[in-house]
Amino acid sequence: MATMFLKLTCLRRENCGDLLARPHYPSMPKYPKGVAGDVKGTEVKAMFSVEGMTCSACAGSVEKAIKRLPGILEAVVDVLNNRAQVLFYPSSLVNEETIRETIEDAGFQATLIEDEINERSSQVCRIQINGIRCTSCCCTAEIVLQAIHGVQRIQVALETEEAEVYYDPKILNYNHLLEAMEDIGFQTMLVSAGEDVSKIDLKVDGLGAGHSMQIIENSLQTLPGVQVIEIDPELDKVSISYKPSMTGPRKFIKAIESAGSENFKALVYPQGEEKESHRQDEIKQYRSTFLWSLVFTIPVFLISMVFMYIPIINCQLDTKVVNMLNVGEVLKWMLSTPVQFIIGRRFYTGSYKALRRGSANMDVLIALGTNAAYFYSAYSVLRAAGSPDFEGTDFFETSSMLISIILLGKYLEVMAKGKTSEAIAKLMDLGPETAILLTLDDYGNILSEEEIDSRLVQKNDVIKILPGAKVASDGLIIWGASHVNESMITGEAIPVKKGVGDPVIGGTLNENGVLHIKATRVGSDSALSHIVRLIESAQLAKAPVQKFADTISKYFVPLVIILSFSTWLTWFLAGVFHGYPKSWIPHSMDSFQLALQFGISVMVIACPCALGLATPTAVMVGTGVGASQGVLIKGGQALESAHKVNCVIFDKTGTLTIGKPVVVKTTLLKSMVLQDFYELIAATEMNSEHPLAKAIVEYAKKIREDEEDPVWPEARAFESITGYGVKATVRNKEIIIGNKSLILDQNIAIPVDGELMLAETETMAQTGILVSIDREVTGILAISDPLKPSACEVISILKSMKVRSIMVTGDNWGTANSIAKEIGIETVIAEAKPEEKAEKVKELQATGFTVAMVGDGVNDSPALAAADVGMAIGAGTDIAIEAADIVLMKSNLEDVITAIDLSRKTFSRIRLNYIWALGYNLIGIPVAAGALFPGTGLRLPPWAAGAAMAASSVSVVLCSLLLKNYRRPKKLENLNIHGIKIE
Repeated sequence: MATMFLKLTCLRRENCGDLLARPHYPSMPKYPKGVAGDVKGTEVKAMFSVEGMTCSACAGSVEKAIKRLPGILEAVVDVLNNRAQVLFYPSSLVNEETIRETIEDAGFQATLIEDEINERSSQVCRIQINGIRCTSCCCTAEIVLQAIHGVQRIQVALETEEAEVYYDPKILNYNHLLEAMEDIGFQTMLVSAGEDVSKIDLKVDGLGAGHSMQIIENSLQTLPGVQVIEIDPELDKVSISYKPSMTGPRKFIKAIESAGSENFKALVYPQGEEKESHRQDEIKQYRSTFLWSLVFTIPVFLISMVFMYIPIINCQLDTKVVNMLNVGEVLKWMLSTPVQFIIGRRFYTGSYKALRRGSANMDVLIALGTNAAYFYSAYSVLRAAGSPDFEGTDFFETSSMLISIILLGKYLEVMAKGKTSEAIAKLMDLGPETAILLTLDDYGNILSEEEIDSRLVQKNDVIKILPGAKVASDGLIIWGASHVNESMITGEAIPVKKGVGDPVIGGTLNENGVLHIKATRVGSDSALSHIVRLIESAQLAKAPVQKFADTISKYFVPLVIILSFSTWLTWFLAGVFHGYPKSWIPHSMDSFQLALQFGISVMVIACPCALGLATPTAVMVGTGVGASQGVLIKGGQALESAHKVNCVIFDKTGTLTIGKPVVVKTTLLKSMVLQDFYELIAATEMNSEHPLAKAIVEYAKKIREDEEDPVWPEARAFESITGYGVKATVRNKEIIIGNKSLILDQNIAIPVDGELMLAETETMAQTGILVSIDREVTGILAISDPLKPSACEVISILKSMKVRSIMVTGDNWGTANSIAKEIGIETVIAEAKPEEKAEKVKELQATGFTVAMVGDGVNDSPALAAADVGMAIGAGTDIAIEAADIVLMKSNLEDVITAIDLSRKTFSRIRLNYIWALGYNLIGIPVAAGALFPGTGLRLPPWAAGAAMAASSVSVVLCSLLLKNYRRPKKLENLNIHGIKIE
């Protein structure tokens, strides 16, 4: 939505040229019978050069004129580059020439730009990468993918095990990326292709291997628009990539169920089931392996640490088998071997893959530590079996207990990580489960109704929405009227009135009337899906602070291995050369074994995972919480910048104000009935498309509440006087409506009361409009763009947070100063052009401020892009939202505070995570190395070191999950937002 109040500047300026020269829009064509079935086909994108636009009000006029046409999906007007981009369904009513003529009818010169839309040079795909365990794995994956020719940008997320890859489709496709990952040992799965196609997964009962698969594939390949077919017989799943403009899921199901004589039954694969199934399988796998490890580890623990204190059992365990080898050692060896090589196989596999990639991860540390304990113990046992006088000590309990405890930690970590993405799951659940599909004849009459799965809705389907039901897809209303609750998207609980030609959003709630809508955006193209993808991309994007952990992880494991070896060597040499008293050595050990325990403890206590999880888990939870609060944060970069913000620049129109001029006061200077007065001026202003004229007409409609669509008298000899006002003859009366200059130019005297009223209006930041009837000033209208209810309180709260507030606007200085004074802003920049707003942002940055820009219009986009953090009002234009880092979906000013406060809380959590992860390693490693042993006799057994390592990762994830309890600042909860009262 272009900034509305800036349109006021066009009324009094000569340089707006032809904006009001041809003010009357063509009336919106009505749908004739049968058109409901005619507006079909492929979407067409057209680009127009538009000359004559001087401000955002002009852009708003062009945008609205285009959107009044039927079949228009999207219209974006760029006032900075004098262009308009339109996405529409071509029909007998709408084509490029129709759109061009519509723009010219709005008062601008328009030219179609041929061949403007070139083939995309960049595509994005999302890949699930199973097997990523730490930041070292992430770095390796990024290095391998970045080395592929044609790859432009990569983001790999540890917590979701996903990669988002931007690449040139002319050079490679996503299959090359999948193969590259599998070549280095990762299992991969394509999440989304990012091409101009849709993808759907179908569950097919009766699907087998071989002949059945071939029948289904042949049947689907006969359908137009089918691109790729993938069949997984193990999951009974058929994945189809297709062009939604040519075919759809209902045709696929029909083709499958009618294929051959196998009696196949097809339905949509449960949404998100595969990813959730993978997560549940991973949880079950860790739980199962942990429980199996306990079966062997508990007996080893009892033999090593409990039974030795029970004389009867200890006597049996000490029974010699061969030479000095006893029964207890044989049992421990037998029980720990399956734990080491079968249950612990995952650590060997992970180590092999990591070393094969030329890196080292946590699996390498665990494998080295447990192998050192196991093979030394095996050596000790074999030596005892071959010697009549060697009494060795084994560490079988160390290797088995270490593996069991680490598996427990991984099990808890996987369960906790799954809870970080609950926000996306809740968003995906907003859509309805079913939809009512209507079949129409050529005249638009209903032939049949059918209840279908909402995921089977195809483009151009006509859907019936009952009162109290959710809207099944994005679309246009072709029949009916109702109120729709759009709080899911906008956060505003007040239902919005909708009628024929109005767009609706999937997942919103129909309140009271029956609607028939034509689906325009379905599946992955819907508004809800776009929001979900925005959050997913945000959770993939790394915060700059993550680079700190990535840098450490490159050197962490090799450094720990060196420290572990150095620890063992230092203690061993100290023992050999009598560097410490023999009394320090436990009775069951020698100096070599004591040194070995210290070395193993250092190796297994070090935890790179905690460092790797510190930032991404907090960012994921933070962005999810933000989405639930109506604040969409585009990744870690935006979060990190927002927490430093100490200066906020507000645009005025549509940001601090409502963005819609309204009549706030009417003063009659002559005796006249108010309804008759407004009837005359509404009849005159009906011929103008100026924002002020629209405000007057809307107010006149409220005066005549008894009529839903009032008919105004005919206005003759209408004339628009650019920059001043309008004049016409209504009911044989000469009507002149405009500013003070127009009235004086017409040699009409302004009464003293009128002069005083105009002066008072200007001091209140309102626009005064004079009305002359038969050359006598009869009345004065005060028109204002009201402040948002929370504006004053928000500025006050920002001051208490030590954040400076500045207002930048293209409006005049008088209005700007008056509004700034009213809400408590001290610094004002008025009459600023878009590029001047961006320059002001850069000036503040140069003086040391971290600047956030809050705006909603096309003219704000340069400043939004230049600011450290751009915040776009959710009701603003697509260009502003695209340029912003944070989108305030509710369009509420108080969400500026929520965004800053949430970012501060999130980064406070990240700091706490890093303090814990680094502090744990900085304190834990010296303790494990025996730093406290000389003075206190305290040493950390390897199994205890492993438990501490597992606990560190779990604690970081749980610390991030505490963000789910985030509540807005109490000052906002106690905010008493008053409604806007219009006289």
